[in-house]
Amino acid sequence: MQLAAAHLWLRDNDLGTVVQATRLGGGDICATWYIETDLQQRFCLKVLETAPADMFHSEAASLEAIHNTGTLPAPVVFEAQAQFLAMEYIAAGTPAGDYWQQLGRGLGLMHRQPAPHFGFGSDNYCGTTPQPNPRCDCGFDFFAEQRLLYQARLAQRRGLLSSGDCQGIEQLAARLPELVPEQPPSLVHGDLWSGNIHINSAGAPVLIDPAAHWGWAETDIAMTRLFGGFAEDFYRAYLAVNPLAPGWEQRLPLYNLYHLLNHLNLFGRSYYGQVRSVLAAFQ
Repeated sequence: MQLAAAHLWLRDNDLGTVVQATRLGGGDICATWYIETDLQQRFCLKVLETAPADMFHSEAASLEAIHNTGTLPAPVVFEAQAQFLAMEYIAAGTPAGDYWQQLGRGLGLMHRQPAPHFGFGSDNYCGTTPQPNPRCDCGFDFFAEQRLLYQARLAQRRGLLSSGDCQGIEQLAARLPELVPEQPPSLVHGDLWSGNIHINSAGAPVLIDPAAHWGWAETDIAMTRLFGGFAEDFYRAYLAVNPLAPGWEQRLPLYNLYHLLNHLNLFGRSYYGQVRSVLAAFQ
């Protein structure tokens, strides 16, 4: 039943009949499948029957934006519909000896490419939480309104934050210009933890599951530290290509408040303590 829409797409586009469907690992929200047809067509399908109608279309736009930079690879998208995303299948491998250097250098080069403004061509999702991306010329306003305060207000409506908690986040958002240096907009992955980086058969990194937008480059680096951090070779290679302003490591928890609030909204109160810890650290 979960693959019914994909079966129809394959049939209607003369791509064959499914002869193998294997559930792949990973994914807290969506199911991922390897599909092979009798015409030797192979795909990776990301499926969620309850997905918002535009979720996979917006993810396709994120993947295309990353792919078009020519820096780090991302899967080619063949079809996006309400319930599934069909992409090229990229066989998995083990990390090459210079895997972390490839990832750091590639991300640094991606972040160095000019972006027109903060925001993106369309709104998208981080997980299944809407992620607004209106055009904005000020990074402080964008991160305050469209990241921190959007998530905080959503959490308050759901009973996950008190009015006092929201007031604390509003006060922190107002202080962004004194806590964060001026930064130009960059194309960022938007959800860059280790589970959203695939390793191909050559041992090279491939970016998957993005929530891409034009934002602060440091926010991507922050997300790499949220669940344990990447190898030091990654950070050395990144900084050699795209140096960050002094004090960047101290700013990372501030950026990760966005993702902690999103996890609070997605998964519940178990993330509340981490939200409070970040607020206390920046009082």
